[in-house]
Amino acid sequence: MNTTNFALRHIGSREEDQNLMLKTIGVDSLDQLIFETLPDGIRLKKPLDLDEPMSEYEYLTHIHDLSKLNKTYKTYIGLGYHPTILPPVIQRNILENPGWYTAYTPYQAEIAQGRLEALLNFQTMVTDLTGMELANASLLDESTAAAEAMSLLFSVRERDQKKAGVNKFFVSENILPQTLSLLQTRATPIGIELEIGNEDTFNFSSEFFGAILQYPGKNGQVTDIKSFIEKANKAQIKVAVAADILSLVMLEAPGKFGADVVVGTTQRFGIPMGYGGPHAAFFATKDAYKRDIPGRIIGVTKDVNGNRALRMALQTREQHIKRDKATSNICTAQVLLAVMAGMYAVYHGPKGLQFIANKVHNTATTISNAIEKLGFKQTNTSYFDTLSIQADASKIKALAEKNEVNFFYPDANTVTISINETTNLKNANQIVAIFAEATGKDTLKMTSLSENNYISENLQRKSEFLTLDVFNSHHSETELMRYIKMLERKDLSLNHSMIALGSCTMKLNAAAEMLPLSSPNWGSIHPFVPVEQAQGYQTILKELEDQLTEITGFAATSLQPNSGAQGEYAGLMVIKAYHESRGDHHRNICLIPSSAHGTNPASAVMAGMKVVVTKSTEKGNIDVEDLREKAELHKDNLSCIMVTYPSTHGVYESAIKEITQIIHDNGGQVYMDGANMNAQVGLTNPGNIGADVCHLNLHKTFAIPHGGGGPGVGPICVAKQLAPFLPGNPIIKTGGEKAITAISAAPYGSSLVCLISYAYIKMLGAEGLTHSTKSAILNANYIKHRLQGQFDTLYSGECGRAAHEMIVDCRPFKANGIEVTDIAKRLMDYGFHAPTVSFPVAGTLMIEPTESESKAEMDRFCDALISIKKEIDMASKDDDNNVLKNAPHTLEMLTSSDWSMPYSRETAAFPLDYIRDNKFWPSVRRVDDAYGDRNLICTCAPIEAYMEA
Repeated sequence: MNTTNFALRHIGSREEDQNLMLKTIGVDSLDQLIFETLPDGIRLKKPLDLDEPMSEYEYLTHIHDLSKLNKTYKTYIGLGYHPTILPPVIQRNILENPGWYTAYTPYQAEIAQGRLEALLNFQTMVTDLTGMELANASLLDESTAAAEAMSLLFSVRERDQKKAGVNKFFVSENILPQTLSLLQTRATPIGIELEIGNEDTFNFSSEFFGAILQYPGKNGQVTDIKSFIEKANKAQIKVAVAADILSLVMLEAPGKFGADVVVGTTQRFGIPMGYGGPHAAFFATKDAYKRDIPGRIIGVTKDVNGNRALRMALQTREQHIKRDKATSNICTAQVLLAVMAGMYAVYHGPKGLQFIANKVHNTATTISNAIEKLGFKQTNTSYFDTLSIQADASKIKALAEKNEVNFFYPDANTVTISINETTNLKNANQIVAIFAEATGKDTLKMTSLSENNYISENLQRKSEFLTLDVFNSHHSETELMRYIKMLERKDLSLNHSMIALGSCTMKLNAAAEMLPLSSPNWGSIHPFVPVEQAQGYQTILKELEDQLTEITGFAATSLQPNSGAQGEYAGLMVIKAYHESRGDHHRNICLIPSSAHGTNPASAVMAGMKVVVTKSTEKGNIDVEDLREKAELHKDNLSCIMVTYPSTHGVYESAIKEITQIIHDNGGQVYMDGANMNAQVGLTNPGNIGADVCHLNLHKTFAIPHGGGGPGVGPICVAKQLAPFLPGNPIIKTGGEKAITAISAAPYGSSLVCLISYAYIKMLGAEGLTHSTKSAILNANYIKHRLQGQFDTLYSGECGRAAHEMIVDCRPFKANGIEVTDIAKRLMDYGFHAPTVSFPVAGTLMIEPTESESKAEMDRFCDALISIKKEIDMASKDDDNNVLKNAPHTLEMLTSSDWSMPYSRETAAFPLDYIRDNKFWPSVRRVDDAYGDRNLICTCAPIEAYMEA
């Protein structure tokens, strides 16, 4: 075996195993299987043009050398991004731990209780610091959260405001520039008119439904949001506040002043800057808006034994169910980062956070006093960490960069300095020395920090926060390490067994891909440093863009969208800009097949489009004639179609080129959802099929770990005519010459985790990528054949083959009283996470093994399902006291002296022999979702409060 060949490590099955699998399927070779699966008319005629693959060792040497091109200056730029200290206990036990980073979204709550508790901690931390009643379990970045706040406030306008068509939204001129850009992107398509101005002179007119303030403002001034909110409330204007989470330790919570929404980023809580992300944003609001809040909410409920349990709450408001009427298209959270930020609060507790915040503030005041003694004017009168100094910006910039220091220069006569957790007295003296040199004076040597409070008295924090035990019990490394491990043991992740989730692609996240994420040379770069200081990042991001452009067959790529849903939205907005550039402002019809992922219609509505649904045939394919009829009917206003390929039903539709041609013939563009791109790479591509734009889920096809439900990255790749419209950024130039405004806060989105996809492509190369695609198709068809006679597959291609995933029909089992959910829960007893349940067809399982799984693991999975089928056959509709209805079985249940089940404990816990070697115990029994939604508790309330509910 060639030990330097990364593909052999990434692809789970060995050649001899693949030969046995091909024999089971009934084909002579892998190429024959691919020929029978993929329509010949869409096959690529030549291999991908990519560099020769590197070994893991070669890649790690390469990435280390590139990291040296990044200049790790001391950075005080601020604008929502700050150097931080990630506690090593969190770095080692969460960020670098596959038990945390390979977990899936907690849709199966019984085997995700640890992650859910960590997210409940995050929500509690946010509600405490913001003073709000309810928080979600994170959003993508602060700017996205602000845009979602604007949308929520628009949605919950008073009845008379809706009737009068009130659509103006006030934006403080103190807002972060990247947030303003994103608000501009999101406002126009849904009919909101922005007015940017000074909050001190705002007139609170009845033309406005809402407003957003920055707290503190972009240049550091803490304005009197208290009086603004009081006046706004009287005028029926709802207020969102974008707040710095560390400042809320010293500033009074906006919720105490009557704010309706508070948003921000938790990056300051120990998360590396990573050239822009990923970072968990927070979104907190009033309980009255719980049905309108975007993203995921973790709530408390009980299991069938009445024990406390956690799960995702109020899911019916999300895009998977409500589709075009959803509160948002947001599908990805930043779970891994939210877990880390929550643990930062657990580790430091309220007293630790107070120490950090006080040190930051005292350092800022000490520097301010010294600089003013040198003759400069510091203009902020009430501030937390950021100084605004009147000075010759070009002169200061030259001196600062000579000393390897970055400040921010908003105009020619202003320098802003944002102090952070890492700033010590030596750094403070360096800052002052730069200003002294600019004046030609001797510097002022500071030997200690002053302790003056420069926050206006009426805005100083008086309310308590983080009073619960979890934030006051784990302050030693030993205690936190054990707490993290306790939670980890409650979660089933890829480091335990296969997670065969259709549409979600839970493949290997190789250690060599992950290791560079811990390097300060990658983690400590601010997204707004001059590009010449980030040449390591610039090299990798440019090459990754080129790699993805080649793989998709398009002309250009933008890495800015930081989730798949953001990629969908970005692609649609680029299409919209293209039509408008041609004078076709009226083109607003988006055709979407009925089988599409729920984010598709939700994204189209956000982009200001009207959704027209097209039918599917009995075989699950797009009904071409219905599509043709609707395309011709709407040809004068047709904007685009959103199509997934292979289809959401796991089939390579042979009519795909005909479909794309129909759209083009009627003046539309083709948006291809890249959810299933891992079944195209190296074999075909969107450009070859006739698409104009696609988004890619880097957390699916290109190996970024799901991290319990995020981070995700959703870049878009576009054809030549759309390239000029790729999204820009107000501070760092990105995108095309006619760039649309920002899609996410950072110029290149979540740059840090893009290193993973770069590594994945670099180490696999063209041949390895193509073989990965073929192996994924082989694995899916192997499982399909192993389950034949036990489970029926709903859809298949013209030769009876599956693509990379398949849909297994569980509806016939209703005759035995068994629902698909019962199978999902019983799989936990066998040590497996369920495949995707009831999507895209109710009562089914969608199975996707990926290329990373071995034949042995797939055989265990198939053996488990076949064993469950035998249990189903023994079940009766008249008797629901059976092993499936009672699943999952916990250790507490199995060791209880009371056992009254009509089957043995062994049948419950060890139905197959392999389970004894590596038993995973669900920590709670089946969770009661309805109870939790009726009695919504979304913070770490004392157990007494939960029981009273």
